[in-house]
Amino acid sequence: MNNGKVQTVRSLSVVVVLVLVLGLAGCGSQKGLTQNPGPTGWRTITDMAGRKVQVPDHIGKVFGTSPVATIMVYTLAPDKLVGWNYNLRPLEKKYILPKYQSLPDLGGWYAKNTGNTEELLKIRPDVLLSVGTITQTDISLANRIQNQLRIPVVMVDAPLTGMDKAYKFLGSLLGVQAKAQELGAYCQATVKEIKVKAKTIPADKRVRVYYAEGSSGLQTDPQGSSHTETLALVGGINVAHVAAQGGAGMSAVSLEQVLKWNPDVILCWNHEQGSYYPGLLTDPAWHSLKAVQTNRVYEIPDAPFNWFDRPPSVNRLIGLKWLGNLLYPQVYKYDMVAETKSFYSMFYHYNLSDAQAKALLATSSLKVAP
Repeated sequence: MNNGKVQTVRSLSVVVVLVLVLGLAGCGSQKGLTQNPGPTGWRTITDMAGRKVQVPDHIGKVFGTSPVATIMVYTLAPDKLVGWNYNLRPLEKKYILPKYQSLPDLGGWYAKNTGNTEELLKIRPDVLLSVGTITQTDISLANRIQNQLRIPVVMVDAPLTGMDKAYKFLGSLLGVQAKAQELGAYCQATVKEIKVKAKTIPADKRVRVYYAEGSSGLQTDPQGSSHTETLALVGGINVAHVAAQGGAGMSAVSLEQVLKWNPDVILCWNHEQGSYYPGLLTDPAWHSLKAVQTNRVYEIPDAPFNWFDRPPSVNRLIGLKWLGNLLYPQVYKYDMVAETKSFYSMFYHYNLSDAQAKALLATSSLKVAP
């Protein structure tokens, strides 16, 4: 090729690039999700950690690095989900649509960091989502995973009181804005309503609660822990005065301490988590507790995902209404059968019968008829 032809090709290339840049610049950007020009079929976004990440224009396959992300993707765009973070338990599968139950267990980067890099590289998701907290440690981990797998990792901030913003961001990222608007509106309205109602509860009427974790019921989390955030929001008093463990939590306590605290209500892990729920009702060592004597020991609903604590995802939104109604039925005047059916339909794509909703609430409420 002679020099004249080379110069002509270069000039045309410059013009094409300028046209593309100007055209894309005119498209504008959305707060939290900034679209910039990139290679054909790709865009550069700013995730909720402030990181610049290049992602495909169309995202069809998504994997969450932890259950927090995976649950949100399942609620928002289940057909884009390529796998779970662990093998689903029978009770979890019961309320997940059959076509998604068989998705592979690909591990994840949380707790013991069991992410199956070999299988992920075979499936090759368009993006990985890191959803939940955003700390320097979280950012470093996201960068490391991205560099290792050469798959974009997008970070999303998703506190219990900010799930609406997380859904708005994810809706734009995944191209499912309408569903994200629906779910985000529910989250925003629920949190606002719960906060308003909680303020009306007098200090001397607040219920004292012990959160019984572990196989013996002698592990718990104190006030201020992310694991008891649901209780704090509805206006309950956490009786556990122990040092927070951080991370996975679960501070060890003695039965003597629990007897001294003498809670009005005890919330227990679900039986599929290996709880001590049946033991609390039959073990003579616990019988002197006010909560046991008044039959106010409740098993936390846990299907398909826990309503109160782990994983700390959107599954806790129905837990706010359930726990508020459980502790203060005159303040949180919800028909929990109707609320449960509505939530499962909207978030889990599952239409519960009245009987199924009552079964979910059977060991967690005195208000639901058998």
